[in-house]
Amino acid sequence: MQVFSTFEHSSYLELAISSLEKSGIKRESILAVPLNSRIEERRLFDTLHRADGVSLFDKGAAIGTAFAVIGASVGFVLEWGPIYWGLIGAATGFIVGFLIDYFIYKVVRKRHRVIKGKKSEVIIVIECPKEFVEKVEEILWENLALGVARVEE
Repeated sequence: MQVFSTFEHSSYLELAISSLEKSGIKRESILAVPLNSRIEERRLFDTLHRADGVSLFDKGAAIGTAFAVIGASVGFVLEWGPIYWGLIGAATGFIVGFLIDYFIYKVVRKRHRVIKGKKSEVIIVIECPKEFVEKVEEILWENLALGVARVEE
């Protein structure tokens, strides 16, 4: 049987491995693989197949609508008329809203982009006989594993 587990990179990982060795699991049967962290920046614009929940369109649409109404209202007394001034107001409002969202995302949230909570940094794979599986899982949970799974052969 194989037992998979994820850990943060900490002293508990080392304690789990040494406890497994003391319980009779051979060193050759334990595989610890560190995970690579994300290096590239997240994309600002979503595609049809991939969306991350960050929208730069919302504030632009709302502010664009407000500016369009104001532009159309004021346009009745201006030379070009309400339609042109409504379109100018909509475009200006959308650009202002887009720039506000862009600034908030790039400058303000960049400082808060640290992942909250616990994150998996190391995967451990343990090859053991079926009778050791319960003990292996117990040792992993005692040493603060983030997740444990087993695969039967």
